[in-house]
Amino acid sequence: MTLRNWLCFLTLPALAAAQPLSSLVDEALHNNREVLAAQKKYEAARQRPSQAGSLPPPTVSLGYSSNGAPYPVDGIGRDATSNAGVMISQDMPFPGKQRLRAEIAARQADAEFQDYLTVRLNVVARLKQAYFELHHALEGIAATTRSQELLQGILRVSEARYAAGRAAQQDIFKAQTQFSIFQAQLLRYQQEQRSRQIEIAALLDRPMSGTIEVPLDIALGDMPGTLPQMLAQARTTAPTLAREQKNVEGRELAANLARKDDYPDYTLSGGYFNQGSMPPMWQFRVDVKLPPRSRRAAVSEREFAAAEARHAYEGASVAVEARLREDYTVAETAHQLAELYENSVLPEARLALESSLAAYQTGSLDFLSVFSNLMNVVDNEFMFHDEVMQFHMALARLEEMTGGAIKP
Repeated sequence: MTLRNWLCFLTLPALAAAQPLSSLVDEALHNNREVLAAQKKYEAARQRPSQAGSLPPPTVSLGYSSNGAPYPVDGIGRDATSNAGVMISQDMPFPGKQRLRAEIAARQADAEFQDYLTVRLNVVARLKQAYFELHHALEGIAATTRSQELLQGILRVSEARYAAGRAAQQDIFKAQTQFSIFQAQLLRYQQEQRSRQIEIAALLDRPMSGTIEVPLDIALGDMPGTLPQMLAQARTTAPTLAREQKNVEGRELAANLARKDDYPDYTLSGGYFNQGSMPPMWQFRVDVKLPPRSRRAAVSEREFAAAEARHAYEGASVAVEARLREDYTVAETAHQLAELYENSVLPEARLALESSLAAYQTGSLDFLSVFSNLMNVVDNEFMFHDEVMQFHMALARLEEMTGGAIKP
């Protein structure tokens, strides 16, 4: 194979049997243990509002009163205070308290749901980042292998020229040294490939010994939207912000519930007592629970907690916006650099290498010039693949923060 053929081979993408990212995402959401645990935690929280909104269980009391002896119902029928009967008591919160407790539990369940969505988004983001890191490692393996083969072609020309006395021995040594450097890079990429496959398998709850195949021809794509669009989407759909909002609502309801402690709860009781041959006795009573002396401190505590939740929401908003702006800048810059490498830098570097290879074969150009042009192509190809990876990883983080697929 001629050096021109080797150069063409360097520019061809290697193909692999691909597993679509969308199918891996679906598999992770279905099998990932973190997602399943968060789902069950939310489902448990959904059961609390009905419990919190229910009345306390009633109390049933059975007993007797006797006169003359401590035996059961001694004196019944002849003494008015001897009887046997049953009494039922029901604790009753002041009107409105029960509803507030149910609403507080509902807000807590809503917050758990947002936590569940947060876990889902985090798992998907980690999966996508590992997927694109795996793609980058495979690109690195393919590019390094092609570079080694191209360097071997140059090395054969150098050996032929050295045998003819037209090249220095140091040219051969330099090419051999670079070949070993490529081999070290290849080992690093292979280690990264194994690490990312293990990470993806763990996220999918698959056996660690399996392999994940990804395509080597992933398109760069376009920016999915503008920064203002992403910020607007995050304000409405980001689970981290929605959770803090639910916390604010729950704390404010808790403060309202504490204020209602100014109004007493009470207990309703009713009973029937059999007195033998004497007419039965009926009893009804209302027991009022006086408000606690510390109720004002409890109200202040809940109000401070509500203020804390509002500040936490505002802090989360600032943090989300800062992370969005940072990752948007990373994605935008990576996209611009990748386009620059793909459309300008790499084509020009490949033309320069092709020209220098032809001149080197005819003896009109020295080895160092050819070698410099080769390394220029190799380095820029690696940088192009790195920028593609950085772009897709930044998009994965942006999706996590905005609450899902970015809507342009």
